[in-house]
Amino acid sequence: MKEKGKAVFKCIKPYGYIFPLLILITSFYVLPIIMSFCFSFTKYNIVNPAEFIGIENYKYILKDNTFLVALKNTLLVTIVVVPVQTILSMLLAVWIVSKKSKLANFVRCIMFIPVLSSMILVGIIWRIILNGDGSPLNYIAYNLLGKNIDWLGNPKIALPVLMFIIIWKNIGYFMIMYIAALMDIPRDYYEVADVDGANKFQKFKSITVPLLKPTTIMIVFLGSIWSFQIFDLVYTMTGGGPGMSTTTLVLHIFNLSFKQFNSGYSMAVANILFLIIAIITIVQRKFLKREESIC
Repeated sequence: MKEKGKAVFKCIKPYGYIFPLLILITSFYVLPIIMSFCFSFTKYNIVNPAEFIGIENYKYILKDNTFLVALKNTLLVTIVVVPVQTILSMLLAVWIVSKKSKLANFVRCIMFIPVLSSMILVGIIWRIILNGDGSPLNYIAYNLLGKNIDWLGNPKIALPVLMFIIIWKNIGYFMIMYIAALMDIPRDYYEVADVDGANKFQKFKSITVPLLKPTTIMIVFLGSIWSFQIFDLVYTMTGGGPGMSTTTLVLHIFNLSFKQFNSGYSMAVANILFLIIAIITIVQRKFLKREESIC
């Protein structure tokens, strides 16, 4: 009996170490997802009891103009931001690794500073820089163009400004990922290319880019997920305005829950966003597994 008891204890002992983490994950991730799915089929405003209405919330999504605008803005941010920050971070990483100078190290440190700052802090600082006639950027614009620019109040300019800030914030993080990947590329490939008389562009095109493909896939999909989840920067700088020109899906969910108190419908929208991110994650894993099998 003692031996059986010891054997049972030995089997369950590893699970004891992960049990506290399992409770946290279940409490703060699994249960909220299940509750969100259940409440999405109800008319619920936090104050009154939930009333089951079936799939009416999901039917209304297709008629909700605010949702469609938020989805369009979120997709636009993703389509523009992800390729630009991926390409720029790769080029910066290649330049820094190839130079190995004090200037390159300085640029690496400077580019990583925004990554260490919270998005709320970044939003506040950039709002000070951009907002108002007396802002630093408008002072420069007035001296160069003879007029001030309403960076955050113009519907045609506000979203591109936010895209620029997102790229500026994220590029240092992805640059470090590319630098780490570049350090793993054997130098023998470049030495053989030098013997064959290849120039820098040919080495970049035929050696660097193909060998960085797994990292690029990861960065593209990670950047896509981050773009779909963008909220704090928009909330801090524009609040979704002017009009709905910078409203994103997460901001729309926030407004539905905490301003309009339409929690049942907001959870239906959140589930749509969850589904989109889940599909992106599954596709990413498929691509990465295929790359690993090829390698």
